[in-house]
Amino acid sequence: MEQAAADAPGARSVPVCYRHPDRETGVRCTRCDRPICPECMVDASVGFQCPDCARGGAPASGAAASASSDNRPRTLAGGTLTRDPRLVTKVLIGLNLALFLVKLSLGDVFTNQLDLIGRAYAPHLTGIQGVAEGQWYRLLTSMFLHGGYVHILFNMLSLWWIGGPLEAALGRARYLTLYLVCGLAGGALTYLLAAPNQPSLGASGAIFGLFGATAVLMRRLRYEMRPVIVLLVVNLIITFGVPGIAWQAHIGGLVAGVVVGYAMIHAPRERRALIQYGACALVLLVVAVLTLVRTLQLT
Repeated sequence: MEQAAADAPGARSVPVCYRHPDRETGVRCTRCDRPICPECMVDASVGFQCPDCARGGAPASGAAASASSDNRPRTLAGGTLTRDPRLVTKVLIGLNLALFLVKLSLGDVFTNQLDLIGRAYAPHLTGIQGVAEGQWYRLLTSMFLHGGYVHILFNMLSLWWIGGPLEAALGRARYLTLYLVCGLAGGALTYLLAAPNQPSLGASGAIFGLFGATAVLMRRLRYEMRPVIVLLVVNLIITFGVPGIAWQAHIGGLVAGVVVGYAMIHAPRERRALIQYGACALVLLVVAVLTLVRTLQLT
């Protein structure tokens, strides 16, 4: 019965990407009309192209061909098309894993020098430590540290699943900028609201930012939003329900990811770079203000 219904005249099914048959999509290449997923979308003057057409692998015809021939292939957000759309994600995962191995080798003396702490005495270190003592680099370095095997495993799997497709849609430079800005936003909110002697570390703030930007991307492409909403709710329940999780980093990163992601994905072509990086600069300004306010409170 099910097979007969699928084969019946007039039955409709959601197209799947011609390069990734497991991914449903409602977007088609403007040159060859093949369905393409976000990872395969290449921004063009008229709509989006598949990677083959963008590289000249398929013939163009009509107005779309003449309009796109004078433009360099771009991703959905205006980034440069690359052969490996997950390279930055791989590098980030490698960096996190490398620092985790260093942490296993050197122990807490290494972690205590780089984790996020407001102002307190840290074990194995002399004197008062923290961002309030001028160690602002901790807002950045803490993003690449993890406390244990489960912590880093969960974060790196999330980074691979969420980050890869998002990098393909944004391009390397924009994706890396989004990652760092969201991580800093999560760190700044943690610094502002958490106890000054409470250490914090992990890539969760940046990853929640990628999650927020992914939700914006899915809405732009008119994908089914229920899976991402369910995943968000589950993650928020874990964030507030499990002791020891820095919820401030998750919320700060998520909000920054939605703001910056919206700017990167919805910016009009003629003012794309200005709006995209302007939004990043605005979030970084908020980060600086929050950091300064908390530093004045603690010193």
